[in-house]
Amino acid sequence: MAEDGVLRATDVRVEYRTPGGTVTAVGGVSVTVPPSGVTVLAGPSGSGKSTMLRVLSLVERPTSGSVVLHGRETAGLSSRRRRRLRRTEIALVFQNPSDNLISHLSVGENLRAAAQAAGQPDRTEELLTRFGLPDVVRWRTPALSGGQQQRLAFACALARGASVVLADEPTSQLDARSADLVLETVSDLAGRGVPVVVASHDPRLVGLGTTVLSLRDGTVIA
Repeated sequence: MAEDGVLRATDVRVEYRTPGGTVTAVGGVSVTVPPSGVTVLAGPSGSGKSTMLRVLSLVERPTSGSVVLHGRETAGLSSRRRRRLRRTEIALVFQNPSDNLISHLSVGENLRAAAQAAGQPDRTEELLTRFGLPDVVRWRTPALSGGQQQRLAFACALARGASVVLADEPTSQLDARSADLVLETVSDLAGRGVPVVVASHDPRLVGLGTTVLSLRDGTVIA
């Protein structure tokens, strides 16, 4: 893989202490996210893919290893600085659609709030059109389908000006029609040059990957 990716993790290990001893969730995984395309962390439940995604998104600090964003090592950053990067540079889309949005706000208000939080110009009209949401702009998010909610979550990521979008099992809680909306959205983002990282065991999402790492028991097997 290229060494000049937008996001790069090298020899990442994540270990947890439990009453029964130390558990290794991720054991020496390296991945480089290129400036465009879809990078997939694939594997069954318990393979370490979601843990690795949290490390890449700066939500979780690894026990050891390096995570570099735009050429800058993140290990020494304060929690405050890491939170700022998650607000402005890195967007994480959770598998539960409702966890990604502010439920008492409308679709348009969610987009405007995302831009404002990151100090970005308002691109609401553009993003509504781009993501096929203009007809529901005044709807509050609980009225949307799961697929529409996930699509709005990706739109909010772009509203914040995120330079890389990460998604944890974004189709796992959706029906087939809603999942199709997510697949179309990921494909569209990749086609527009936005780097996307997905943790998933959905073969359709895996099929979109320009780079695919298969994980099992916390290590890369392919």
